[in-house]
Amino acid sequence: MEQNKIEREKEYLYWLCQIPGIGAVSMAKMWGMFHSFERIYNIEGTQLISMGILSQKAGKAFDGWKRKIEEEGTNYKRLKEKGIRFVSVLDEEYPKRLKDIYDFPMALYVKGRLPDDRIPSAAIIGARNCTSYGRQTAQILGRCLGEAGVQVISGMALGIDGAGHQGALDGKGSTFAVLGSGVDVCYPQRHWQLYCQIWEKGGILSEFPMGEPALPQHFPMRNRIISGLADVIVVVEARERSGSLITADLGLEQGKEIYAVPGMITSQLSLGCNQLIRQGAAIVTAPEDILEFFRINEKQKIKLGEKNENGLAKKEKMLYSCLDFQPKFFDQIVLESGLPVEEVMSLLMELEWKGFILQPASHYYVRRL
Repeated sequence: MEQNKIEREKEYLYWLCQIPGIGAVSMAKMWGMFHSFERIYNIEGTQLISMGILSQKAGKAFDGWKRKIEEEGTNYKRLKEKGIRFVSVLDEEYPKRLKDIYDFPMALYVKGRLPDDRIPSAAIIGARNCTSYGRQTAQILGRCLGEAGVQVISGMALGIDGAGHQGALDGKGSTFAVLGSGVDVCYPQRHWQLYCQIWEKGGILSEFPMGEPALPQHFPMRNRIISGLADVIVVVEARERSGSLITADLGLEQGKEIYAVPGMITSQLSLGCNQLIRQGAAIVTAPEDILEFFRINEKQKIKLGEKNENGLAKKEKMLYSCLDFQPKFFDQIVLESGLPVEEVMSLLMELEWKGFILQPASHYYVRRL
């Protein structure tokens, strides 16, 4: 198809993508039947209803939206001014990985770049309300994958998603966020700085129209894109019933390799990962477990949870031994160590400065991976 024809078809597809209640599967059915988005525009909604492609409500919206064709055409042309591209299945740059899934989106809104089909990709996903251990693990995995040239895919949510993205950025790698809102809507808002960094070093993607808020029903839909863009899916922490397990299930259906970070059997946030392992998911004990899948040799083996304590003074070692990967309150550390409050405070500051511990919340301390 010549470029002018493609551009015209994309304008009609853009119009179609704005209509409420018409999803990827319905669009694919229409495309498979009529092979032209311009032809689809010229069909009556009642005909699409009678063919079983659209519901009564969606068919009515389809006919009503025809009055907005010029307005949507103007909006389409203004995307470029906002630094946003509308990448359709008609474009060569549309991700080939996505075309392999059943309900692939007919188009994506993109700020920045799309993942490169020639480069390995890994999704790092998990709980929003994660533990300090989970956050650190996701960040280490993201950093090591980024350093090794593996693209990191996630959903920019709080917790594990954000940590995976940040790790990839720390490792000077490429990372891509698939949103449950329009690409021009930063959700959650507290991730604005991360949003800008991902846009600069990778890309922000969404199938939802501009300005669309992050609604609960959007997230299961965006999860299929996260799994679709990845070669492997790494679940760091997840409850027994969570969106991360939905993504993992979608990945299994798409033929992707599933990895899970094991956790304590007493932790609710480990139930999902332990369940995946019981069902046959590969266990993550270190970043090289994932790199081996891609046949990437890591020059320096990095083991999670190992720190060289040789450089610590005697009392620093003693206080460090009181901590683990679960946050511990200051008063409890004082009680267990038997040291004066002022000395514990000074030692904790020194351990934090040396990079051995973190303070995930005020007066709570945890070992750093």
